[in-house]
Amino acid sequence: MMMGSSKWLMIMVLCSAICGYGVKAWTGEIHGRVVCDVCGDSSVGPEDHVLEGAEVAVLCITKSGEVLNYQAFTDSKGLYTVAETMPESDKWDACLARPISSFNEQCNQLGKGSSAVKFSYTHPSGKSHTVRPFVYQHRSVPSYCI
Repeated sequence: MMMGSSKWLMIMVLCSAICGYGVKAWTGEIHGRVVCDVCGDSSVGPEDHVLEGAEVAVLCITKSGEVLNYQAFTDSKGLYTVAETMPESDKWDACLARPISSFNEQCNQLGKGSSAVKFSYTHPSGKSHTVRPFVYQHRSVPSYCI
């Protein structure tokens, strides 16, 4: 059964009002890596490895003053990602990323200087911010490191 032209017009007006309300969408992304510093030398070397399943918290405040709290876990490459799409007027203004825990039994002591990273988020829509790696230290330094 065909719909009358007045019904089509009403549907088109409603779709335009809902879909194109005049709110410009903004998309942001924060990502980083979590690493096990096997030798405890505070640098990433060939003996070090990424940590899968490490937990990271990201706290952001928006331009409108709303506080958003995100939780992420690292994948098999040690990478975590937090992403959001929201109105341009509510985009992230500043964020704080911090490691929460490592589930690796041999590498679960947070390294020096890896407590938190605070940063302004000034990127346009579709661009990402990379946080420096968070480093956990190995429980006991292997003899080949000394």
